[in-house]
Amino acid sequence: MSAPAGEWARPSWLERAAAAVRAADEGFFAQFAPPSTGGVHSSVLLLFGPADGGGEDVVLTERAHTLRSQPGQVSFPGGKREPTDASDTAAALRETQEEVGIDPATIDVVADLPQIYLAPRSFVVTPVLGWWRQPGTVDAVDPREVHRAVRAPLSHLLDPASRFTVTHPSGYRGPGFEVDGLFVWGFTAGLLSAVLDFGGLTVPWDRSVERPLPDTYRPGGRRDALTQTATEGRA
Repeated sequence: MSAPAGEWARPSWLERAAAAVRAADEGFFAQFAPPSTGGVHSSVLLLFGPADGGGEDVVLTERAHTLRSQPGQVSFPGGKREPTDASDTAAALRETQEEVGIDPATIDVVADLPQIYLAPRSFVVTPVLGWWRQPGTVDAVDPREVHRAVRAPLSHLLDPASRFTVTHPSGYRGPGFEVDGLFVWGFTAGLLSAVLDFGGLTVPWDRSVERPLPDTYRPGGRRDALTQTATEGRA
């Protein structure tokens, strides 16, 4: 069924990814299942849309460099759920509009993926899978939160030349991407890699190619890096 004029029909791999995640009993999502109670509820939006030149892209943000928590890190738009949010999905859509200016009315929510627990900050994160059926530009609406926002083409992210294994002296190892000058690692890279895997898009890449975690992504020093990467970056 074709989309209405001015809108883009979402690709079948998004539904395939959502169904495969629900059917999985191991891997990234099962590894980080939250406890039965407690935690600060938040959500992120994995927003895919039609890329210029064909294929799809995904919205990524570079966090403001002045933030006390994870400055300069690459992430998906999102944040903590507020009392006024009707659901975790509503929180993800609200945060996306506030951070990068995307109208929720232009987004189709494909699925809420299983919640992920980030132990160091006691965050219970709901990844929301979305399709941008009426795409436009992205911008850092609130420079206090977002330094830069990009639409990263999946063709670049899936290119084996853009993929590597991130390492740290702690023994941490996790998937990494480089796109548009962004070093994508940790929770964001693990979640993105899992969705691409479950969607059947991943192109074989050389996991023996290693790159150390840059010092710029460890603003809190070695102890902060060890606790953050050990829990947020495995995949």
